[in-house]
Amino acid sequence: MIHELYTRKLKEYNKFISRKNKIDKSFYNGIYDRYVNPILTRDSIPLTWKYDICKETNPFFMERLGINAIMNSGAIYLNGKFCLVCRVEGNDRKSFFAVAESPNGIDNFRFRDYPVLLPDTCAEETNVYDMRLTQHEDGWIYGVFCSESKDTKNPDLSAAVAQAGIVRTKDLETWERLPNLVTKKSPQQRNVCLHPEFVNGQYAFYTRPMDDFINTGSGGGIGFGLCKDITHAVIQEEKIISKRVYHTITEAKNGAGATPIKTPRGWIHISHGVRNTADGLRYVLYVYATSLEDPSKVIAEPSGVFLVPLGKERTGDVSNVVFTNGAIEKDGKIYIYYASSDTRMHVATTTMEKLIDYTFNTPSDPHRSPDCVKQRCELIKKNLELLGK
Repeated sequence: MIHELYTRKLKEYNKFISRKNKIDKSFYNGIYDRYVNPILTRDSIPLTWKYDICKETNPFFMERLGINAIMNSGAIYLNGKFCLVCRVEGNDRKSFFAVAESPNGIDNFRFRDYPVLLPDTCAEETNVYDMRLTQHEDGWIYGVFCSESKDTKNPDLSAAVAQAGIVRTKDLETWERLPNLVTKKSPQQRNVCLHPEFVNGQYAFYTRPMDDFINTGSGGGIGFGLCKDITHAVIQEEKIISKRVYHTITEAKNGAGATPIKTPRGWIHISHGVRNTADGLRYVLYVYATSLEDPSKVIAEPSGVFLVPLGKERTGDVSNVVFTNGAIEKDGKIYIYYASSDTRMHVATTTMEKLIDYTFNTPSDPHRSPDCVKQRCELIKKNLELLGK
């Protein structure tokens, strides 16, 4: 017998996930629009994933397998729908992937009946998360994600090893697991993203070299490397293309975000940068562009942050954090999917024209306070002259 509370809770659930989202009129920067509601929260998960709805076996209608958070979603437009492959974290701290689909990309996201069942090919793997989706010109959709395992060489229970797992699919339903990426000079990898086109006839990856699970150590920033065979992906050399820089938003570390967006001016990357503060690590988003002819060559670096956590976005499981690993370009409009504080998912929207303008016309960072204030004074002088002052 189905529990009578299920029917009541289902009505509440359907009302919640069907609510319309609106542009937040209280925010303006001319670059993108933010929205009033998160697009996905822990309450977006289907009831059948959390409750045993049988009254005989769950008389008090308790959550049996609770959900803690939804975050860090890869994104792709497929078969007329905006599809997110979300990182869903259970109350047990284990993450898994699940596909949520929307007709318009800003609200009415609904999960498929079941979460993603990845082929279980790594016996040592404990956790998976943060999948980037790439529609590659070879015809496959690739997912590159963090594959986390216990560091068996270290007795510390928090010691872990991060590698880049690779899967591919045609429909986000059936997945083929490929061997993890191997980078010859980097012992660990996280935040790895596959470039959507061949480069010199090879598969191209954006990497983040790390000496251990938490710290980048000698890793200097976002790397770029090539491999001939993605079914046994090995990168011999990594070239750092977006560097960590002292007293900037990338000082502690940085990593690839969404799959780069192809524009007439270049590949635009929306990535994350991290700095240390008295309140812990602060994650923000920043933008740079690389050449269409040579995606390893940076051609534009607008100064400072692109998107930061604001208001309620600043609180959650890991506060003061925004993170992206998915964006969709559709008919000249760009949907940027980002998580706040490792807790919930949001969307920001802009246009191809605006993103190009921001990327190529925003001044770069001079890296010194005296030069930064001179840069700002030049802008003020120009404006005051226009105002006749």
